[in-house]
Amino acid sequence: MDEEYNTPSSYGNYSYEYYFNESNVCDSGNYFVFYTYLTTILYTLAFLLSLLGNTLVLWILFKYENLTSLTNVFIMNLCVSDLVFSCMLPFWIVDQSFGWIFGEFLCKAVNAVFSTGYYSGVFFLTLMTILRYLSVVNPLSTLRAQAQHCGFLVSLAIWTCSILIVVPEVIHTTVHESMDGMKTCDYTEWKWKKVDIYQRNILFLISFAVIVFCYFKILVILLRAKSHRKHRTVKLILIIVVAFFLSWAPYNILSFLTTFPSPTCQYEKDSKLAFHISRKIAFSHCCLNPVLYVFVGVKFKRHLLRLFSQCLPYGTGQASSPRMSSQRKFHYEDASIY
Repeated sequence: MDEEYNTPSSYGNYSYEYYFNESNVCDSGNYFVFYTYLTTILYTLAFLLSLLGNTLVLWILFKYENLTSLTNVFIMNLCVSDLVFSCMLPFWIVDQSFGWIFGEFLCKAVNAVFSTGYYSGVFFLTLMTILRYLSVVNPLSTLRAQAQHCGFLVSLAIWTCSILIVVPEVIHTTVHESMDGMKTCDYTEWKWKKVDIYQRNILFLISFAVIVFCYFKILVILLRAKSHRKHRTVKLILIIVVAFFLSWAPYNILSFLTTFPSPTCQYEKDSKLAFHISRKIAFSHCCLNPVLYVFVGVKFKRHLLRLFSQCLPYGTGQASSPRMSSQRKFHYEDASIY
């Protein structure tokens, strides 16, 4: 194995134990046995909860909501991003236990789909914040009014951009075989791994800066206003954004730190432990948004209760369609799931 692969891995399915030097000078003992079981349990739960929660959100959106609202279009795409991301988790579960057994094509495809889900989520959250900023700062904004009618084109542009960003990852990832016969899916060279890490961190920071700016302006205006409706909508989007950044910030920071040499063996062990914990938190985020909708989204809870009541054997199912109500209120941008 090339000397470059002794550098700690930092993204996707990359397992540290395959990248520290073959002499096991800085051995982690039985830690990875525990780590394998923990990975299996957490990723399985995250996958199942994400599949259930995001599918339920999509069902409610299509059944009850006004999909001409750009906010709802972004929520729908955010659900798809989380589903795309979470559907790759089973591959990492198998890889953690048995190594990469899926071949070269799936090595490239799974990493590409995984990264596309991540980047699209960042972009949709950023644009949701910008949309909320336009709605609060200038409710009659011509740009916002025009954007209402091009949700499909905006979504297509975001997905296209997300796919183009991961093209280098597709080109430069491959299957490696270590001296003990275990196979891993990773970059061909460490320099491309660093490019990926720096790229993710730069886009993450840019997105964070845009969101902080927008919410600073929004909060300044809302402190002077008395619109509880706008307060409620801004509150939920803010909570969703904060949850995303709190989940992914430690992982991105620790990924960045892995690009520097480890000064001591103890530092290496500690950094590996911190990295694995942060990765569990980040990768489990895909199931979190539906939970936030339930606890914070008043309108979503109302839709959810109505859906359950209609599905029960003795449910009345006589409530008027919220979709019709939303169509009558379309001149409000806030005709959304919140």
